[in-house]
Amino acid sequence: NNDNMKILVTGGTGFIGSHTVVELINAGCEPIIVDNLSNSNIGVLDGIEKICGVRPKFYEIDCRDKDALDKLMEENKGIDSIIHFAASKAVGESVENPLLYYRNNLVSLINLLELMKKHEIKNIVFSSSCTVYGQPDILPVDETAPIKPALSPYGNTKQINEEIIRDAIYSGVPYKAIILRYFNPI
Repeated sequence: NNDNMKILVTGGTGFIGSHTVVELINAGCEPIIVDNLSNSNIGVLDGIEKICGVRPKFYEIDCRDKDALDKLMEENKGIDSIIHFAASKAVGESVENPLLYYRNNLVSLINLLELMKKHEIKNIVFSSSCTVYGQPDILPVDETAPIKPALSPYGNTKQINEEIIRDAIYSGVPYKAIILRYFNPI
């Protein structure tokens, strides 16, 4: 039963995020969007409302701001799950400005994982990437393919984030995680 299941969607006004929010609303969930609007537009909320007849809660927060995320979770008690799409994602830009990518993509995830424990959030879905497979030996690639050295700082942040999640799970944290490795998100 999804009725009123609260799901925090980071990057929820982005391409994948906004489509996911529509599906969540249609499934009877209550999505709460967090986005810093660095790669999306507030007008997306109008589109979601047009499609679903519901305007989801929206917070303009950067996921590196742990205090703001903490406050949001306090205000919205009972969040069941997080779907984490918020990340810097341009491969070329990551090569030119790697530290920005490491700060954005790693700190955001660490903040969410720490706050999940504090606020007893039970699940996280992490938006990873096929870039974790590097240059694959065999096509088509499946989940048994080895993880190869990343070809960009962007790809490396996805690999490191997967490792952070894995290490958190192995440590016995009270939540579950699913990692999605898209090739073409469409």
